Amino acid sequence: MIEHVVEEWHAYLRGELPGGLDGLLDDDVVFYSPIVYTPQKGKAITALYLQAAGQTLPGDQKAGKSGGGDPPRAFHYTKSVLAGDTAVLEFETTIGGKYVNGVDIIRCNDEGRIVEFRVMIRPLQAINLVHQQMAAVLERMNPGD
Repeated sequence: MIEHVVEEWHAYLRGELPGGLDGLLDDDVVFYSPIVYTPQKGKAITALYLQAAGQTLPGDQKAGKSGGGDPPRAFHYTKSVLAGDTAVLEFETTIGGKYVNGVDIIRCNDEGRIVEFRVMIRPLQAINLVHQQMAAVLERMNPGD
């Protein structure tokens, strides 16, 4: 089942998933952010965080390799491990010239919906930069609060 969920996740990232996140996320999904201390519970808040991350983590769009002195790179997955109901997807990108490396840990239920989405990011400079940018994006997305 996780293979299908990961395929749908990639389709969502490409903008090719009919219905977007609504059909992919379980109503009771829990999102674990590298920035926010408490788990975020529910489809609406999880979708908000994932959409904000999509705006924050597209990376520097210039093609090239990431890492020591190489040109900036857009967000991309470098490895994936799928087992049972869980996927671990390693990603990297650059934001503002800073290297960002992390993993998305996705767990699904028997209906093929994501019930847990956990993001971990390194190094510390990347966490601080993502924190600043996510806060700004979330504020723009939810100006009434």
